[in-house]
Formats: sequence, structure tokens, C-alpha cells
Amino acid sequence: MTALPPGSTIGMMGGGQLGRMTALAAAELGYRVHVFTPETDSPCAQVCDKATVADYSDTAALDAFARAVDVVTLEFENLPADALDRLTKTKPVRPSASVLRVAQDRLLEKEFCRRLGIGTAPYRQVDSLADLGRAAAEIGRPVVLKTRRLGYDGKGQVKLAAGAPLDAALEALKGAPAILEGFIDFVLEVSVIAARAVDGSVLAYPVVENRHENHILATTIAPAAVSPKVAAEARRIATALAEALDVVGLLAVEMFVTRDERVLVNELAPRPHNSGHWTIEGCPTSQFAQLVRAVTGLPLGAVEPFTPAEMRNLIGDAVHDWPRLVAEPAAHLHLYGKAEARPGRKMGHVTRLKR
Repeated sequence: MTALPPGSTIGMMGGGQLGRMTALAAAELGYRVHVFTPETDSPCAQVCDKATVADYSDTAALDAFARAVDVVTLEFENLPADALDRLTKTKPVRPSASVLRVAQDRLLEKEFCRRLGIGTAPYRQVDSLADLGRAAAEIGRPVVLKTRRLGYDGKGQVKLAAGAPLDAALEALKGAPAILEGFIDFVLEVSVIAARAVDGSVLAYPVVENRHENHILATTIAPAAVSPKVAAEARRIATALAEALDVVGLLAVEMFVTRDERVLVNELAPRPHNSGHWTIEGCPTSQFAQLVRAVTGLPLGAVEPFTPAEMRNLIGDAVHDWPRLVAEPAAHLHLYGKAEARPGRKMGHVTRLKR
């Protein structure tokens, strides 16, 4: 494939901060970005060449958007896959709707991993109270009941300790298709972001440790303090999944590391990931520039870090500390242009390099 020349337009599905940072990276490489989002004044639209503000089900808007761009990518996975199918009729969509359909469904994710011989927590499909009772008995408590789709940052899940009522947990999910997962006694939560180009080449960023507060990623430490064996296995898993899914773009793989150094996949995200924000300052090629390179047909850039780094999310009112952070010589501050600081809302991040 011939790479798209500078001046071409990347269509971005989704208007959040991941799209915003991708658009900024695209501009450095000479590309324009046209965002499609239902939001007005979205973080991505603030830095884009053009914005289409419409619902993802608006077929006329989708068709016009496809005609106006040269390639389409995405910044979050909770998009209607049918919308990507429609865009594919006119322009390349990277990653494809088939990748999205797997990554949107926790059950399909785990089944896909198991077919490749990649470990996950024990799990069962749950469609009824009877299913939940059988699954809890088979796996053993504690377990976590999750919606199969749309849950993130701790939403759409209920932990079930011994004796906890099953009917209340199922009611809390409001009848959504669900999956029951065994609770993993892990040492670390880690992630790897793998980039895969149009020609099939793959590069995986280093393994990082993720620390959460109230189910939301608070801090990423790069690289993770894991053994060479664990680091190699985590990168192998991310690479294998990117290849098997035929991803063109990025695939972030969240994993648990157990006390006996097993690496178990938790979730997949075919897009830039919060745990990769440190790469903006910490690597020769940020995850955002890498996404641009992958979807436009450019060669992938180097991923080995300059130095260890730590990224801290600014969640809710923490963003009001920006005057101190912007004055701190070692702090690299990124603000997302969101007007209202709500509890649990990611407003920005700050990265510090550990030289």
C-alpha cells in the first residue's frame, strides 16, 4: 500500500480526549483530522480541521463524512459497529468493525483469548438468575458480575462475596446480558499497547503498571516492575492478539499478573489507551503518533522509552491544581478542554519523567 500523503484527512470517530491527542499528533505529521461526534464543543473538535456533529445512527451524516475523509479510525470502542460497516463501503476503516465487535463484548473477548490459548479469569455467560446461580457455584466466590457491553471505569459490575444475594446483583445490571468472572488475586494490573501497521508489522510498547482509585485509572508507572519473563509474556500476548484480530491501528491489552507470574487478560481496547499517555514525552513515538502512522500506511515508529515515567490522571476537581502543575519544571501537563469538572471525569493528566 502507498501511504497517505501529508495533507490527507483522517476521519476520527469519537470526540473525546483520545481523539484530541491523536489529532494533535496528526497535525505534527501534516495530516488533517475531521471528527464525527454527537457532542458539541468536544475535546477533539476543539483542535480539528472539521467536525461533524451528528448521532452515530445518522446514515446521511455518516455517508457525507466518509466522502470527506481518506481513512477512518476511532478513539473509543463503544460505537455502533454497524456505523463502521457503513463507512467501510466508502473508505478504509482501521481498525475494522469486526475488531470492534469482539472488543465491545467481554464474553467474546474472553472466548477469543481462550481460542488462542491465552489465559483469562474463569468466566461463564449469564442470561438468567438460574445461570448466575450455576456459574457462582462452579467458579466459587468471590466473583464479579459484569455487563457484557458498555461498562468502563467500574460501571456495570457488581462484586459478589460469599452470601451476597444473587438476585439483587442481577437486578443492578437492569437485565443487560452479563458475564460472571472469577476474582483474581493479582499482584499487579498491567497493560501493553501493541501497534500493527497495514503491512502486518507489529511493535509493542513496554509493559506498564496501572493503579486504580475508585475503579478509575489513577496512575501509570512505566515500565512496570515485573520480571523479564512476565514482561516478555505480556508483550507476546498483546502482539498475538493484535495479529489474530487483524488490527490495523492500536490494541491496548489490560492484564493481571498473579503471584505465580501468570499473565491473564482482563480487557481489550482497539484504540489509544489511558495507560499510554506517558508515551507522549517518554517514547520516540507516542501512542497517538503511532496510531496516525498505522492507519495512514506510514512505517511504525520506535517504541522503546527514553527513560522511566509516571503518569497521573487529573480526575474531577484535581484539575483545579493546574496552576501549580504548569509551574512545576518536571511536570508535563495536558488538559483536555472539558468545561465542567465532574466527579470521576478525566479532565487531564500530568507526566513526570524519571531521569
